[in-house]
Amino acid sequence: MNTNALIIGTGLLLASILLLGVILLFRKKTQVGYLQGIKGKMVKYALPLGSLIFAVIGMAILPYLMINEAVGGRLAQIFKMWTIGSAGYLGIIAVQICKEASLQRYDIAASDNLEARRMYTQIGVMQGIINVGIVLITVSCIIMTFPTLRQIGVSLLASAGVMGIVLGFAAQKTLGNLIAGIQIATTQPIRIDDVLVVEGEWGWVEEITLTYVVVRIWDLRRLILPISYFTENPFQNWTRTSADILGSVFIYADYTVPVEEMRNELTRILESSPHWDKKVDVLQVTNATEKTIEIRALMSAKDSPTAWQLRCEVREKLLLYLQKYYPETLPKLRLEMEQDKA
Repeated sequence: MNTNALIIGTGLLLASILLLGVILLFRKKTQVGYLQGIKGKMVKYALPLGSLIFAVIGMAILPYLMINEAVGGRLAQIFKMWTIGSAGYLGIIAVQICKEASLQRYDIAASDNLEARRMYTQIGVMQGIINVGIVLITVSCIIMTFPTLRQIGVSLLASAGVMGIVLGFAAQKTLGNLIAGIQIATTQPIRIDDVLVVEGEWGWVEEITLTYVVVRIWDLRRLILPISYFTENPFQNWTRTSADILGSVFIYADYTVPVEEMRNELTRILESSPHWDKKVDVLQVTNATEKTIEIRALMSAKDSPTAWQLRCEVREKLLLYLQKYYPETLPKLRLEMEQDKA
């Protein structure tokens, strides 16, 4: 009976080693481009499962191997740790699969992507929280496999629970960002792909983790801020409720400028522009000084990058219009000289 079990167990162990080797080979080929798409993802997700199967089979046949008791005890410890670690890794991969499946129907690249940005932010932060919990549970279970350290593992899984540990550590400044991450995920003052003005810089939210936020500046620099910054400091969010935005252009001209003609020209410029969303078209005199008047052109666009393009286009074309048809209305300095009659 023992001989049959040993033969079957050895065969299964060799088969699992072969399976693991095949998975690793195909995983390597996937990374260099031989396999792509769904097949490549299946190979990626199969690696932790193959490792788990190998560890379980190793534990199953270990009692039937004719080896020294001390060596067998060490091998049993290794296989236990391997099994727990593989299970934890498989849990993290499962969370990643759930995240990708949940986000498949949301297009972050769409112009009206408010719902997609909300889901990407919320699911991304929740994935980080769940992964932290999986890691803590995995480490606790591995520690509990050592008799001398079992009390430490039990204390990690005490009645306070894993979240109690996280909340306890959050009293420290560095790990306090974890609580800010949870707050960001629930209240969502910022989302993935939101347009922000923060620290005097204008850019998009590129990444949100449990501890920091990456803002992609318009000139492709990255501004990295602790996530607690967004719960403790004021900032501008241009896409908090919708992506569309108003843009303004200021022109300074002489008092003799024909405002009504400029208003008509603004309408012509906007109607011919592909950047205008056909919602807002306003031109007003908003200020007057002793030298010039301030004219504000107000327009709307579907998002902030488009609004920037539209503002530049309107500014250039209004200036060209004044230079071509009303050059005398450009800002000038008047000087009146009176001849002394004496």
